[in-house]
Amino acid sequence: MTFVLADARLPGAGRRVDVTVADGRIASIHPAGVAGERSLERIPLDGRWLTPGLWDQHVHFTQWAQTARRLDVSRATSAAEAAALVRSRAEADPGTDVLVGFGFHDALWPDLPTRELLDEAAGERPVVLIAGDLHCSWLNTAAFARFAPDAEGALLREDESFALTSRLTPSDETTLDRWAAEAAEQAATRGVVGIVDLEYGWNLEVWTRRFAAGSRALRVEFGVYRDRMADAVALGLRTGHAVDGTDGLLTMGPFKVISDGSLNTRTALCLHPYADGGHGVANLTPDELAADLRFAVDNGIEPAVHAIGDEANRLALDAFEAVGAGGRIEHAQLIDPADVPRFAAFGVVASVQPEHAMDDRDVADRLWAGRTGDAFPLASLLASGARLAFGSDAPVAPLDPWAAIASAVGRTRDGREPWHPEQRIPVEAALDASTRTRVTVGEPADLAVVEADPFAAMPDGLRGMPVAATLLAGRFTHNALA
Repeated sequence: MTFVLADARLPGAGRRVDVTVADGRIASIHPAGVAGERSLERIPLDGRWLTPGLWDQHVHFTQWAQTARRLDVSRATSAAEAAALVRSRAEADPGTDVLVGFGFHDALWPDLPTRELLDEAAGERPVVLIAGDLHCSWLNTAAFARFAPDAEGALLREDESFALTSRLTPSDETTLDRWAAEAAEQAATRGVVGIVDLEYGWNLEVWTRRFAAGSRALRVEFGVYRDRMADAVALGLRTGHAVDGTDGLLTMGPFKVISDGSLNTRTALCLHPYADGGHGVANLTPDELAADLRFAVDNGIEPAVHAIGDEANRLALDAFEAVGAGGRIEHAQLIDPADVPRFAAFGVVASVQPEHAMDDRDVADRLWAGRTGDAFPLASLLASGARLAFGSDAPVAPLDPWAAIASAVGRTRDGREPWHPEQRIPVEAALDASTRTRVTVGEPADLAVVEADPFAAMPDGLRGMPVAATLLAGRFTHNALA
């Protein structure tokens, strides 16, 4: 199929152009109105701006697809308030199925989450509230009896929490896949053409099933975790290789290693102690981490190391140095200044989520007091030559790259003063970190049509950027052109 996106503008440029798309790629770019293009179908953009299609380079897509169906407890300012939200939902929607909520942040709460609070709110109905950072779950007595009868306390953390949340998906695959299709279509309305899905589990089968059912709204790179790494190698999966029967849209992604915990859960591994004297958790020894990375590299799979605390980032960089190969560090939230240049030196991509800086600024100011100048150091990483790749970690933050771009450019949200504005980066760099292609001849026609020039927009304008259309390989996945 060949057509012309007529009368388009490119970000930062005043001239208008006609962009010819043929066989899913950009075939030519000429000044608007070139006579030789008039014989083709012309789709008028009327001076709208044409950008590369956006990528969210760190999502948990199945959990994101379910989030809209779960109780939102993200705005609860105490355990008691979260329990009151549970009580209201249980009264409005009585039943015996597990009541699942998402989004709590207990690090700033004045009271403690207890089993008793949720027992009083929902009685014998099982309740599972998942923390906003995914690293912790709060259960009532009935939920513990069903999912973790030998556990103590009210919270499950890290691996125990991950294992629980993976069991909370609907047993009806058809329903779950319909929700995923709706989430993919919604992502396309924000200009998204691709995701890196780091959902915990064996995602080859999940996405092969979805593509077989007709899913074509997104490019998907699926990750693999330690427990299935040997299976991926045995199948000959290699990062970047396309899966048959998916029109090249489904490819193998990275091998994700979770090296430490999270900030809110106080399990991010840090050089300096938290108030309780702990330094966080190390899920692997340095030798184990290096061995995992070496195994991945030797088998053609890109390693992606979850590291949030500054000590976790240092150990991850040590492992990359020992292996002598690059990869990705996911999150990279707190980095000792001495370690910043090591990203570029070792070819390690900083796969970061700028919106987390806005979500976590108050928690960071409390738990990392005096060190937040080293938190989310995007400008420092960029200046050092490191490559940035932006994501959302959805459902931790919404799957919307414009939100990440806005937070990176402005370091502010909700009218607050910018947080460490010295770490703001130019919009050009933020857009580059959210895309994989360019609007140039020969590139895939993965494109977004937007109503304003991103290079001239303020942070609030970026956050709410109106997207008129999205194309994936020259095919409209979203079209609101008037």
